[in-house]
This record gives sequence, structure tokens and C-alpha cells, in this order.
Amino acid sequence: MVAKKVSAPNITKTRLLDATEALFIKYGYDAVLLRQITERAQVNLAAVNYHFGDKDSLMQTLLKQRLEPLNEQRLELLARCEAESDGPLDCDTLLGVLFAPAMGLERSDPASASGEGRSFIRFLGRVYSDTSPFIQEYLKVHYQPVFQRFFEAFALALPDLPRNELGVRLQFALKAISGVMAGTELRLLMNSMSLGRPATDAEVMAKLITLVSAAIRVPQQSPEAEHALAKVLDTQRAIREQAAAPAAKASR
Repeated sequence: MVAKKVSAPNITKTRLLDATEALFIKYGYDAVLLRQITERAQVNLAAVNYHFGDKDSLMQTLLKQRLEPLNEQRLELLARCEAESDGPLDCDTLLGVLFAPAMGLERSDPASASGEGRSFIRFLGRVYSDTSPFIQEYLKVHYQPVFQRFFEAFALALPDLPRNELGVRLQFALKAISGVMAGTELRLLMNSMSLGRPATDAEVMAKLITLVSAAIRVPQQSPEAEHALAKVLDTQRAIREQAAAPAAKASR
């Protein structure tokens, strides 16, 4: 069977998308300039205008290409796990369903010695943690049906938790895991967690899921916790007042 020859325009588009992904992972959307993308892809600015139009359209194409297969797999896996379960899925399982498909899509740029060039895990982490209004709006529009589907599954797992509180906790969970996933220190974290033993991204992800799942399931804050924090704040205020007293006396 003769392999299909890839046309030059497709090669150019792929290089632009790969360059955008690598730079986005490293710097975030707002910090990346078109000039950086074209230099990395080794094409001219006219190629961006011809294939995509502008930076926003280029990024939208990248997000659609990378995230749509992920979300399709997530929904399929969730439906299968629910069908095979005797009751509502627990938090650990649901977080696993959210992130396990990403492990299957994981790949790294062979040219990158660190393996961080085109890591899908780091790409996904950057998407979730990026504060750019453009990225946030994209997630709001395109992720809402997926998030709502998982939200209802989490609501069944934690029926005693108010829905507004659950929403806050899920956002915290996604941000917490994504912040670690997007960070350049992921490999250092992996080594630390495994006490120097070589560990896979899947092992680190499983540990993060366990930690964050506990945060989602923890009872709502107690009066004792609020009292303890108030006590700390009072102590901090007293320290500041004591530090300011000599200066106030000297100015008289």
C-alpha cells in the first residue's frame, strides 16, 4: 500500500499548529506573538493569513483539533462506566474519567530532550489554567455541555453537597490539577512524589486525583475552622500594630 503524500499546504498548517501549541504551553495565549509562531514554524506571516486569517482563528483551530477528540472520549467513557456501575460513580472514578483519556492522547515531541515540547498533558493543563479572556470564552462556549454532564454525575456522587458549593469545588479541583499539569516543574514533582524512582505521568495524575478528590468530598467548613482562621488574623493584626507603634511614637 502506497502512503498518501502530504501536500505542502497541509505541512505548513501542521507546522503552524505545532508551533502555536508549543509556545502556548510555555507562555500562555496572551504572551505569544504571531512573529514567534511564524519563526518557530519557519514560515512567513502570509501563511497565517492564508490558512487561518489571524491568531485567534489559528488558536481556535488548534483547540478544536486537540480538545474535541478528548471530550468525545470523556463522554463515551463516562457513559460506559455509568452503565457498568451499580450506582452513582464516586469522585475518584469521575476525576479519572475526566483525565484518563488525556493519558491516551499524550505524546511528546521526539526532538525535545525534556519531552515537554508537545506534551498533551501540559497542553491540557495550560488550557484549563490560562487566564486569557479568549481561552476562557472558548471553554465557556465549547465545554459547557461536557462540564454540565460531569457536574450532574458529581451531584449524584455527593447528593448532600449544595450545588453551588459543588460547582466551586469542581472549579477548584480542575484549576489545582491543571496548574500542576501546566507547570514546567511537572518532572520535578514526579521525581519528588516517587522518591527519585522513575514515574509516569499516569502515576502522578493518579496521586493528584486522590488528593483533589479528598478536597471535593471534605465536609463544608466548620465554625471551628472559621474561629481558627479569625484567631490567626487577629494575631497578624496585633503584630502589625506592635511594629507600627515605635514609628508612630518617633514621629510625634
